[in-house]
Amino acid sequence: FPGRCVRALRRCPRLDPGALGVRPTARRWASSDAPKITTHYSIHPRDQDPRWEGTEMERFADQADVVVVGAGPAGLSAAIRLKQLALAEEREVRVCVVEKASQIGAHTLSGACLEPSALNELLPDWKERGAPLHTPVTEDIFSILTEKHRIPVPMLPGLPMNNHGNYIVRLGNLVRWLGEQAEELGVELYPGYAAAEVLFHEDGSVKGIATNDVGIAKDGSPKDTFERGMELHAQVTLFGEGCHGHLAKQLYRHFNLRQNCEPQTYAIGLKEVWVVRPEKWRPGRVEHSVGWPLNRNTYGGSFLYHLNEGEPLVALGFVVGLDYSNPYLSPFREFQRWKHHPFVAPTLEGGERIGYGARALNEGGVQSIPELTFPGGILIGCSPGFMNVPKIKGTHTAMKSGMLAAEAVFPRLAVLEEDSAPSAGLHVPEYAESLKASWVWKELHAVRNIRPSFHNYLGLYGGMVYTGIFYWILRGKEPWTLKHCGLDSDQLKPAKECTPIEYPRPDGKLSFDLLSSVALSGTNHEGDQPAHLTLRDDSVPVERNLAIYDGPEQRFCPAGVYEYVPTDDGAGMRLQINAQNCVHCKTCDIKDPSQNINWVVPEGSGGPAYNGM
Repeated sequence: FPGRCVRALRRCPRLDPGALGVRPTARRWASSDAPKITTHYSIHPRDQDPRWEGTEMERFADQADVVVVGAGPAGLSAAIRLKQLALAEEREVRVCVVEKASQIGAHTLSGACLEPSALNELLPDWKERGAPLHTPVTEDIFSILTEKHRIPVPMLPGLPMNNHGNYIVRLGNLVRWLGEQAEELGVELYPGYAAAEVLFHEDGSVKGIATNDVGIAKDGSPKDTFERGMELHAQVTLFGEGCHGHLAKQLYRHFNLRQNCEPQTYAIGLKEVWVVRPEKWRPGRVEHSVGWPLNRNTYGGSFLYHLNEGEPLVALGFVVGLDYSNPYLSPFREFQRWKHHPFVAPTLEGGERIGYGARALNEGGVQSIPELTFPGGILIGCSPGFMNVPKIKGTHTAMKSGMLAAEAVFPRLAVLEEDSAPSAGLHVPEYAESLKASWVWKELHAVRNIRPSFHNYLGLYGGMVYTGIFYWILRGKEPWTLKHCGLDSDQLKPAKECTPIEYPRPDGKLSFDLLSSVALSGTNHEGDQPAHLTLRDDSVPVERNLAIYDGPEQRFCPAGVYEYVPTDDGAGMRLQINAQNCVHCKTCDIKDPSQNINWVVPEGSGGPAYNGM
């Protein structure tokens, strides 16, 4: 990290597996008969590995005023707002943003139909600055699909899916542009540096983060090129990692942040970008659907957006709630099957697919938001979960949360002497208070019951009736708040209780296989490194997931990371983890019925290389 001189060197304390999300009980699951799969130090501590004896483990440390983890819409909005406030008061505030992607925006994926409310507040002159918002919505279409037909649903004013005044965007391009605005203001951006560990002061408050080590071989031993990560300390750290952040998981446990909220529930969103034939292109058209190919008790739907960016581009995708119960369901294959519907296929026929990706989405709503502040830190954006589920929009609320965090933090920042460092992290509860008084909370509270209303006998149709009565008519003012069904990982039924789903073979024109899809994501990881998809116990996949659920990780992963293959002696099966395929969607960490998979960061810059997804 450039900037101030290095102030301190200190020996790294012995790593606690619990700090990286490893449950102490996991050790009791260990089986000496299981093939060794996981070599990551979070499962096999280095101080118990003789290969690490004598390795230099000191880390450099640097001090900032505010550290932001994640250069997404929330993190960049927070950084920009902090610098705006500092310039207005002619103060010097050092803001550093670390981002695991090799370039700003390279890991960003969303639909995306953007509501510009927060952008208007943050940068009112965004049009003059050249923001990449080129496609205002001109047409809204909503459908219920059966296998062969479409039932149109009128888009009445006031319904959450009404997109009047919104823009169809490629969110990665918008994030890249926000990064440019941040740099112009003096924000320090560090792409390619993954925040791997939360650091704490002696009093237990957050001190900052440490970036990940590099130069570790696949077997977990140090290479000749091994280098320790760097510590970045701050008065307050903003965690904007996105959905199901791996540091946020640690913070939930450390500060018991989820004690007074519902469990978070999630969906997986899969997306493709196509160049279509010009006569099929309708710039500004927004299409959404529910129904086929999902049954009424599986939450989900689709989108198809027509972009206006100089060539006939469409962005299309499919979302499946991760509270589904059939272990044979494959979200990827449902997506491929949907493209063959008679209402969808004509748009794509004769076109070319040029992009693919996937990402998990928070769907719990306001009742699943944890405590947002704690000594030394704040949660912003999709990390705690500010997505408006019926709108299928979370960018505007994420940006506003970052702005509100900046406005709460700025007055509390102390003016540090050149060689001084705080001995405790700032606690800024004003952020949570201002958020609950903002339009973000009002918007999320109004739609709080729409997602859980689908948990009824009629499923999709009962939820739509509820939305029509209690949201469109009463605007969410009903005096109750519905609950979710619990963790998504607990919802799978044993395979013997479910019917396998026979998916059609891909035709190579509209539908495609998994590996050719992953190739379009630009995903790349250093091959000789420990798999960042760690298993708390290597025996669990075969003994439990395969035995009871027929290996659902083979189907819920949208990148072909998990495979069950024969053992070398042919006597059984073993799990193979193709970590180089991982698109960082976090679905495995969420949906694994044994909660045995713990996603941690790979070496910095590894992962997808999305081009404006």
